[in-house]
Amino acid sequence: MERKQIALLAALASLVVPAVASAAQGEQQAPRERLRADTPAAASSGIGNAVALGGPLLDPVDRYSQLIAVTAQRTVHRQKVHARKRREAREEEKFAQLPGGVSMATLEAIAACESGGNPEAVSPEGTYRGKYQFDQGTWESVGGHGDPAQASEAEQDYRAALLYARSGSSPWPVCG
Repeated sequence: MERKQIALLAALASLVVPAVASAAQGEQQAPRERLRADTPAAASSGIGNAVALGGPLLDPVDRYSQLIAVTAQRTVHRQKVHARKRREAREEEKFAQLPGGVSMATLEAIAACESGGNPEAVSPEGTYRGKYQFDQGTWESVGGHGDPAQASEAEQDYRAALLYARSGSSPWPVCG
């Protein structure tokens, strides 16, 4: 029991000594503020509804709060990146086999001419969209849904191969 008390006193002293030193300096400096419930500053900083507090123990609290915030942001970012990579891998697998014996070299040549190979390209008037500059009717005729420029690159390749297998190069009169 005596060891626990000594350890507790040591821990308390490690907090009190910096606090006392900070408090002594605090008389010479403007006090720092910490956010707590219901202030506009807190709402804008994303901490919720918070009110400003001051005090000598805020440095460790601030550092810990910043560490938690940074770690949370990194975790969310990593989760989004991994989810996007898993989704792209599933789509690439789904559309890996090009139909009709169309070569990827043929499709790459058409895409380079139509959009510079950019899967998010949109024509100036907005009619033609995506890597192969599909119009909405053509995109839907090969099984596409939604905006071609928002579809994955693998899906755009697959749908262009379907169109090429069905109609040859005629849908791309300049680039085909």
